Amino acid sequence: MRLINRLALAMAICAATVNAQASNVLIVLSDSDHLDLKDKKVFATGFYLNELMQPVKLLLDAGHSVTFATPTGKAPTLDQSSNDKMYFNNDLTALQEHKALLEQLKITSPGESPVISLSRVEQIGYAHFDAIYVPGGHAPMQDLLHNAALGRLLNNFHATNKTTALVCHGPIALLSTLSDPTAFTRKLEAGNKAQASGWIYAGYKFTVISNQEEELAKGLLKGGAMKFYPQTALEQAGGLYSSNSTPWTSNVIIDRELVTGQNPGSALDVGKVLLQRLKDSQPTQIR
Repeated sequence: MRLINRLALAMAICAATVNAQASNVLIVLSDSDHLDLKDKKVFATGFYLNELMQPVKLLLDAGHSVTFATPTGKAPTLDQSSNDKMYFNNDLTALQEHKALLEQLKITSPGESPVISLSRVEQIGYAHFDAIYVPGGHAPMQDLLHNAALGRLLNNFHATNKTTALVCHGPIALLSTLSDPTAFTRKLEAGNKAQASGWIYAGYKFTVISNQEEELAKGLLKGGAMKFYPQTALEQAGGLYSSNSTPWTSNVIIDRELVTGQNPGSALDVGKVLLQRLKDSQPTQIR
């Protein structure tokens, strides 16, 4: 009986240690299912499967907690063009595993989605979360770049030096911290040079899907054209852009609290960096 009690106590201590080391990661997605293009054309889009689920699977497998949020709490939309094994190194099994996890979590289900709004995130309190991750797909260019609630969240994470990770089109969300992001992007849409003053990420090294990669992939838009490219926008806001040497290869840039990945092929590596930073931020266990 004493042995059983000792074993039970040891298991309880072990469980408590694991829970103490678990972090809470906030995943912020767009709740838009389209992107407005030039000439009033519209492109159906959403989030990219691998850009969301590769980091999420890493986090969950490591025992961390994840909370999903969109601006209004509406379930996000999967960009169906990303439901392809080429984004998983042509591994069909990996595609199926990540798609199954997405379905298990019910993220895109209108009636069952666990997604909360950014106003609810504010109510919970930013201190509850240890890191933030913003995946891409074109959708963030429709709403996240102008969202005031996201701007307040990112400002808080910047001030508290908490890991802020974004990939592909996700880094465009950083514009939400500008004093007037709508006025800034209107200048870009008009083809004018836009200047920002006081941007919290000015001088940061970063990456985002490159202008070159946007040009290579513009066939996805079926004759449409984006109003501006995120690389140009973030450079004009004051960021220091860094690209890969070969299009579509992984590229991850780390500068202070900011972790950015260039394209879909960078999502897994961004997830790995996020995991390591969460591990490094844990207090040392006293034995």
